[in-house]
Amino acid sequence: MMHSQHTVPALRLVGALLLSLLVACLGACATSEPATVSVAELLQRPAEHALASGLRSYEDGAFDAADHSLRDAIAKGLRDPRDIAVARKYLAFIACAFNRLGECEANFRAAFTADPNFQLSAAEIGHPVWGPVYRQVYASMHGAAKAN
Repeated sequence: MMHSQHTVPALRLVGALLLSLLVACLGACATSEPATVSVAELLQRPAEHALASGLRSYEDGAFDAADHSLRDAIAKGLRDPRDIAVARKYLAFIACAFNRLGECEANFRAAFTADPNFQLSAAEIGHPVWGPVYRQVYASMHGAAKAN
């Protein structure tokens, strides 16, 4: 097969464009977000189901039930460190609210241990009961830095 003098450079250009497109597609695949897991699937996992139940009980003001479910979630092996930190956060809130300050502090410490990036919201830090305990634990675990 004979190529004209313009065909070979055109074929090289098309090949280079296809290669660039392939590299771009592979790069996009490598940086795409990980596959998500549906909430329904997560709730089939015993630990995650117990966490959801504990959070719901907490929001409903059923603190004994929340405490039980959150402890159960941790015992059943929550997979995500952020979930462990959330469970520990609410256990700390419950302990502080019932004046169990040592337990409150221990749960905040466990939250930071599970997830070093754990933080309360500004409103949560401002709470008069657990805010001071959180700030003290934060400062002790992060050097002299102050929490918000």
